[in-house]
Amino acid sequence: MPKSKRDKKISLTKTNKKGLVLKQRIIEEVRNSLSKYENVFVFSVDNMRNTKLKDLRNEWKDSRFFFGKNKVMAVALGRSKSDEAEDQLNLVSKKLKGQCGLLMTNKDVVDVLQWFEDFEDLEYARSGFIATRDVILPQGPLKDFSHTIEPHLRRLGLPTSLEKGVVNLLKEYQVCKKGSPLTPEQASILKLLGIQLANFKVVIKCHWSKGKGFHKHGDIATDDEASDDDIENNSHEAVAMEDEET
Repeated sequence: MPKSKRDKKISLTKTNKKGLVLKQRIIEEVRNSLSKYENVFVFSVDNMRNTKLKDLRNEWKDSRFFFGKNKVMAVALGRSKSDEAEDQLNLVSKKLKGQCGLLMTNKDVVDVLQWFEDFEDLEYARSGFIATRDVILPQGPLKDFSHTIEPHLRRLGLPTSLEKGVVNLLKEYQVCKKGSPLTPEQASILKLLGIQLANFKVVIKCHWSKGKGFHKHGDIATDDEASDDDIENNSHEAVAMEDEET
């Protein structure tokens, strides 16, 4: 009886014993998940936040997310046609580059794509984020701030003073300019103001389905359709990922 590709033992070199155990565990978890779920999606994340990823996991409790390192999961999926766990999974591995992850689910492909197309969640921008709009504060009282925070506002660069216990902005102040990266001070000011410019967004890059194979995002083919050039070649290297449970 032929041996299953999923049962093939993988040798992982250049790692200590603890790291080897972790990598082997990740490989086992990915391959076990492949037997449970019909669809595999590769996603990238804009404005990554761990708390938001936890929320996603809670929302999709009947599915499985893998997110983390980019070296191990390709081994689990297979980096070439000869060692892939299932047909065309090496094409999925090729897409695992940068800050991205795997979603394994039994939900319908169209429903998954539509859900993530609609999903977005505003978040406070961090230093280095490119401002999406101008934020300008008019001269006058900043009534939302306690008098105790006024020294901190001055340290952040705001021209403020205390007048009868009220924080007062001495002149009009531009917090940020559209198209320019935020400084740490600007990011802090925006957070104090409660202004969220960043958008936590999950972007589906491609998907793979049992019996249907690999498709790019938006390339939802029929059972007998395989129009991607990569599928014709079907021989590529890629990277992999560690499941982050934090």
